[in-house]
Amino acid sequence: MSISITQILDNKKRFLDLLLLGDEQESMIDRYLERGELFVLEEDGIKAVCVVTNESHKVCELKNIAVAPHAQRQGYGRKLVHYLINHYSGQYTQMTVGTGDIPSTIAFYESCGFEYSHHIKGFFTQNYDHPVIDKGILLKDMIYLKRKI
Repeated sequence: MSISITQILDNKKRFLDLLLLGDEQESMIDRYLERGELFVLEEDGIKAVCVVTNESHKVCELKNIAVAPHAQRQGYGRKLVHYLINHYSGQYTQMTVGTGDIPSTIAFYESCGFEYSHHIKGFFTQNYDHPVIDKGILLKDMIYLKRKI
């Protein structure tokens, strides 16, 4: 079966279980899910989802990207990012993404052509109702990366 990537226009919450892998607090997802564009990558079942928001007439933001646990480290996240870059090329000039200060996650985005932009000190501790731990690391600051598209 070949890979298909589809934009979902309604009932976006049905993908909440996967979205919670990328952003573990539902109230934070609620801040961007309806105003964002949701995409689903399928290959013999759902492998990955992502949400992209319009931040200005020139900048879009990858707010959430999540790959199903059984499908991780198989290139689905990278395929989805490359699809998004092509999809939004011409519509925006830059894509940003905010993430925790996790070396492997930052390395993934850098391998997709993103570079460091800035950080927001205390983002995770101030905006989440519980400590956010990713790969054993307590997240504090939001690291923003950017890529020309």
